[in-house]
Amino acid sequence: MSIIKERRKVMSAIRKAKTIFLMGHRDLDLDAIGSCIGMYTLLKQKRKKCYVIIDDKTHELGVEKVLRELEGCIDIIKSEDIDKYLYPRDNKNLLIILDTNKTDLVQSKDALKKISNKLIIDHHELGKTTIKDAVIIDDTEASSACEMITQLVELFDIELESYYATILLAGIVLDTNNFTLKTKPETFYSAYYLSSLGGSAKKVQYLLKQDVTEYTERQKLLAGIETINNRIAFTKATPYTVYRREDLAKVADTLLFFNNIEASFVIGKIGKDTVGISARSLGNFDIGRVLEKLGGGGDTYNGAAKFENTTISKVEQELKDILKKEGE
Repeated sequence: MSIIKERRKVMSAIRKAKTIFLMGHRDLDLDAIGSCIGMYTLLKQKRKKCYVIIDDKTHELGVEKVLRELEGCIDIIKSEDIDKYLYPRDNKNLLIILDTNKTDLVQSKDALKKISNKLIIDHHELGKTTIKDAVIIDDTEASSACEMITQLVELFDIELESYYATILLAGIVLDTNNFTLKTKPETFYSAYYLSSLGGSAKKVQYLLKQDVTEYTERQKLLAGIETINNRIAFTKATPYTVYRREDLAKVADTLLFFNNIEASFVIGKIGKDTVGISARSLGNFDIGRVLEKLGGGGDTYNGAAKFENTTISKVEQELKDILKKEGE
């Protein structure tokens, strides 16, 4: 459901709250941090006391740049500090969760326990691990959480500094893979609107710039591409390299640019004893359904799964078995 159509639910929750906490998913990307910053700005102009919860110890390059450049401009706290900022009356606290609706993916599970009033603003499909006790605004037609927040910014005529507009624009560019995936007229309009507020395409490219070493490591994953049923691209890493989740996701995005490929799956180690899968689709293949069978999740366009204490080869075989059955 469009956030514009559900705006009364959003504003009702905000009006009732004295203190508001914002958080995105773990391993923040530019869509998660951008939507948090956009909502933070909106709340500040509504004269609300608010805080952004970030527990991630490391950040991808774009998020690191944003947090460094906005240091001191936004009130950022960790889970361990939540109690210090809670309003004395529990029903006057509100937790807004952006760019995810899954219990196991949020920045802070402590926040879910400590704050009873919850509002989710997301564009991913709901699933088994969706947070139950929350008001949910879930627009699976939107390209990104940043697009949804941009619509609110315009609706309520929020004054947005040009750099904040740039961050929101960067979140849209990231989640659409440069306007090639899940893009509708509303997406282009949101990008235009942010540009009219001073959002800079040049600065977006700066935020999206990649580290040379990381880029080289990702390129190694393209050496062993296989195809399944002539439309699914698949590749895996060696067991000797640990990748970040976003590295696997970027390779999955790249695989969609090959002829005839409608979906992609990338397997690699994301921790010493953890194997991850990142998947992408052009929309004609439900990768979320596949990943749910492996204990992960997602929607038609993107998804992920992780496995503890196993090997890349075992995960590969499980995935291939499911994909072959899907193609029968």
